[in-house]
Amino acid sequence: MIDKRILPLAVGGLGIGTTEFTIMGLLPDIANALHISIPEAGHFISAYALGVVVGAPLLVGYSVKFPPKKVLLWLMVLFTIFNGLSAIAPNYITMMFARFLSGLPHGAFFGVSTVVATRLAQKGKEARFISFVFSGLTLANLAMVPLVTYIGQTFHWSWYFVIVALIGIITMLLIYRYLPEIKNKENTQFAEELQFLKNPQSWYVLLITAIGFGGLFTWLSYISPLMTNISNISESNVAYVMILAGGGMVIGNLLGGYLTDKIGVGKASIFLLFAMMLSLLCVFFLSENTTISLLLTFLCGGLSMSLAAPVNIMMLKAAPNAEMMSAAFMQAAFNVANATGAYLGGIPLTFGFSYAYPSLVGVGMTLTGLLICIIYVLKYKPTQVVLIKK
Repeated sequence: MIDKRILPLAVGGLGIGTTEFTIMGLLPDIANALHISIPEAGHFISAYALGVVVGAPLLVGYSVKFPPKKVLLWLMVLFTIFNGLSAIAPNYITMMFARFLSGLPHGAFFGVSTVVATRLAQKGKEARFISFVFSGLTLANLAMVPLVTYIGQTFHWSWYFVIVALIGIITMLLIYRYLPEIKNKENTQFAEELQFLKNPQSWYVLLITAIGFGGLFTWLSYISPLMTNISNISESNVAYVMILAGGGMVIGNLLGGYLTDKIGVGKASIFLLFAMMLSLLCVFFLSENTTISLLLTFLCGGLSMSLAAPVNIMMLKAAPNAEMMSAAFMQAAFNVANATGAYLGGIPLTFGFSYAYPSLVGVGMTLTGLLICIIYVLKYKPTQVVLIKK
């Protein structure tokens, strides 16, 4: 059972996961409504990710002096307002702008939440507490994303953003009620928080995240047309496909945290990246078989979240004096992966290749991330999770 102190963070992750991933199942609907192509609609994914990249360091940098509870409350206020604006976007340009604004609080929320989780956790259970924070993100893919996808396809895609805004309001209430007050670093300056970027170890972790995760986003960004055009699944069943992917994410997230606590961040990261690469290769070659494609959907969903715990622990170990800023940069890196995966995965489609080809691009990205991870492990030899509580 999730510690009730972590519950507000998990619910916030539920809202963030719903807004980030539901759009992938509604790309055809949004594209038709705004009179644009599906690859152009894919730019909304990249716009949101760009908002995360910009917002994560800036919002954390200017909020490090304030108590984490207050910071998280205000981040949810911004999240709720900007998703509400997305519901009324009438055209491509307006939606691009709204999605960018919606992404601004995302990275900062998870960055602050990650640090809060490690401070609330018992020694040796930090990775599991981080996985609890991300459990909301995974549950979004299991339950909310398919539900909201169904609602958006049945009624109107704008209901998707209305529901997200409601989750944002609920999260604010839960933060106020259950999240304890945690001391902040009152004397910390923005420039001091950025000092961790001088450490090469930090850049290795950011590159592993930005490139390695990008491989899976080439698959996830175009999962709806992949399943309908290649795997011969009807559009009405896409919501069930998203449930399958979400189920994999829930299990993968928890197993990733457990595996990291048991064998350490280095071994866990290498194993999981290698498994990602193989799964994406299988998607490219085997997606025409409906049964195998559904199994791969569950597997890829699990692997997409299994790395969250080990790579976040990697970064916290590399930047112990800039926890919130480094965690925020990790969220920026995740969404660089999101943006580049969606963009690079769409390139073969613009040349007329099938919807199986984005996953082949993903194989190359994941292989690159794996090689960087191997170099990192050989150079820095990360072992078990050992974090200093403050």
